[in-house]
Amino acid sequence: MKIKVCGNRDAENIHELAKLPIDWLGYDFRVNSPKFVRQVSSQAGIMPDYGSKEAAMGKEMQKPMKQKFSFGIFADDMPQSIVTRIVNFNLDIVQLDGEESAVMIDNLRCTVIPDIRKEIQIIKTIPITSEEDFKKCEAYEGHSDYILFKIENQNIEFIEQYKGNIPFFVSINDEQIDKVKLLNHALFVGIDLEECNNVEKIVKNLKP
Repeated sequence: MKIKVCGNRDAENIHELAKLPIDWLGYDFRVNSPKFVRQVSSQAGIMPDYGSKEAAMGKEMQKPMKQKFSFGIFADDMPQSIVTRIVNFNLDIVQLDGEESAVMIDNLRCTVIPDIRKEIQIIKTIPITSEEDFKKCEAYEGHSDYILFKIENQNIEFIEQYKGNIPFFVSINDEQIDKVKLLNHALFVGIDLEECNNVEKIVKNLKP
């Protein structure tokens, strides 16, 4: 089971998350989000940035953290803005949380590959409340690499009825951790912990 976590904007928090056995570490580029990351140095060693005035003068370099797959979260953003952040933050994955279409995804991929990045993965967020909402996934088959299901109630068992072809993550909260352990589906890839308060405790519970 892969674990993806969206980091906060400060360097200390990002470093602490990077020490955990998570697989994907994310940055939130949704303008209205409290975790919104601006186009400034994180001082976290993720990009070739600097952590102090002395470092900026070339005297020291911030120690890089252990490599994770990095993803950026966007919602109905301009393609050029997404491309800029792919470059500046060296993103491996783009998560789309808005009303982005399959055509937009294809155009973004064509813009990025191969001149900007040799490859880029796309994960499309789809809010669901019942099995009926799985129909929303059909439009993204052959376009998105993953689906992120954001479940708008406490019941997650119905996810096992998903009959689509796109591998998926499930966004959970603190109360759903025991339920997700029981989830049995061939295309279930992992979990997203953006809605969880105690990320460290949950990660250690899943990957002791």
